[in-house]
Amino acid sequence: MFASTRTCLRGVTRRNGARLVSTSCHDAVAIAAVKAHARPAPPTYLVAGIITGGFLFGSFLSYQLANPIALDSRSSPQAPPRAKKAPKYITYKEVQKHNTRESCWVIISGQVYDATSVLRWHPAGPEVILKLAGQDATKQFVPIHPPNILSHLPPSAHLGPVDPTTLPKQSPEDTEEEERIAKSRGQLPEPGAALNLQDIEDYAKTVLTKTAWAYYRSTGDDEYTYWENFESFKRFWFRPRVLHKISTISMSTNIFGLESSLPIFIAPAALARLGHPDGEMNLTRAAGAEGIVQGISNNASCSVDEIMSVKRPNQNLIFQLYMNKDRNASEKLIRGLEGQGFKAIMLTVDAAVPGNREIDKRSKGFTVGPAHGKSGTEGQGVALAISGYQDPDVCWEDIPWIKSLTRLPLIIKGIQCVEDAEKAFQYGAHSIILSNHGGRELDFSPAPMTVLYELHQERPDLLRNHKVYIDGGVRRGTDVLKALCLGARGVGLGRPFLWANAVWGEAGCRRVIEIMREEIGTGMRLLGVTSVDQLRPELVRYVDRAPAHGHRARL
Repeated sequence: MFASTRTCLRGVTRRNGARLVSTSCHDAVAIAAVKAHARPAPPTYLVAGIITGGFLFGSFLSYQLANPIALDSRSSPQAPPRAKKAPKYITYKEVQKHNTRESCWVIISGQVYDATSVLRWHPAGPEVILKLAGQDATKQFVPIHPPNILSHLPPSAHLGPVDPTTLPKQSPEDTEEEERIAKSRGQLPEPGAALNLQDIEDYAKTVLTKTAWAYYRSTGDDEYTYWENFESFKRFWFRPRVLHKISTISMSTNIFGLESSLPIFIAPAALARLGHPDGEMNLTRAAGAEGIVQGISNNASCSVDEIMSVKRPNQNLIFQLYMNKDRNASEKLIRGLEGQGFKAIMLTVDAAVPGNREIDKRSKGFTVGPAHGKSGTEGQGVALAISGYQDPDVCWEDIPWIKSLTRLPLIIKGIQCVEDAEKAFQYGAHSIILSNHGGRELDFSPAPMTVLYELHQERPDLLRNHKVYIDGGVRRGTDVLKALCLGARGVGLGRPFLWANAVWGEAGCRRVIEIMREEIGTGMRLLGVTSVDQLRPELVRYVDRAPAHGHRARL
């Protein structure tokens, strides 16, 4: 909620021949703000947190979701009982008067709410809220919130209904981007038409808004690390074994100490609702149906309650943690994760500050710039907007403290050299993930596959005695097999699930898993192995040159 008009990410979908316009506009800054203040609060503070659209993990969650959001749901947020002194109707002209720092009102689904208290602590500044002060914010709020969230606000936050006869008329015409997306969605094939993950990414670019695409795709500086993540796999070639019985194989394994039907997991990635109204819930449904582990981002656009409402009884979910500048907020969050049903904590350490993601910045998709004639920085991008609460000073000494707060296994995600891999296990990490944040942070940081190879050469004992995983650049089943041959216990995929969610929702996410299952199975058979534990270093060799050619060399 509370993004500028340019921030509104609108998509058009079709179901059963009926046209449905779905606006997936996300106030990512507000999400970060609420998470940064995840502690008991007085009523006005709670009002501010919920109205700004934050989804809070931990005890600060103030609602229970009975039913997950459906793509074609027509329900509107339910307002709480109107305060006794509230007027019967509030004219739109009256609402427009309250567009200052001293009095900031907004309209949501025909009801008027006071959001003034938010302006004092919003991590991205008050401008993002003031841009919609005195206006109807329904389009920014409804598509990304549970239908009943407003019913849990204290009555004093609800000022009363707006007089519908005084509202300005809305233009029924679609924007150019909406028309483009509607046309593209009308031409989409069934999920089975995607033969590989690149096909899904190509479809996604046609149906995502400019802002959503820019946020998902953006990487650091000149993107050398992003492309190296893919290229690194091409330097390893197989040494297949033949004349083995390979009609029956098993791809099941253990990921982070949890059973998995495949040696892959869904890496945590933020803001899945930018692509589809059901957001992370689609990924959870797919992971549960296909029997793989899912990481839930600290910046997910669905609440824990929503995600848990669609989780299967024995499904394994891991919570990805960014350390908060407010250690009390982090402590409260960490202590509550086990009770919420998470099976491990994944501390991300490769993003102490946001990388220079120029694609995201150029989209100007999330504006925190000048409002009411005041100067400011405009178009900083979604990534910078959602990271205000993250602590750049998280350090090794925080590891024992985190472990003291929970019985959950601690996974450290973002290891980029052999020395830090050694140190992570010395500090008691359950497992580590070699990762450079998908190339979104420091350009020229090493590809995870390169670091894995260094570990294999310099510290093979760490690979034998500890659990090491990688993510970044994995797009083929052969990528997975190469990593497992060198000692990784599994690999994570992030962007492919965001692309698939944007294109086909849950069915798209399941198609990603199906493709990987097909490719991994075929690769294992052609390598001459029948189980994951048979993959070993002798089945690959390093070749210090790029492949001669390949129609997917560009990806």
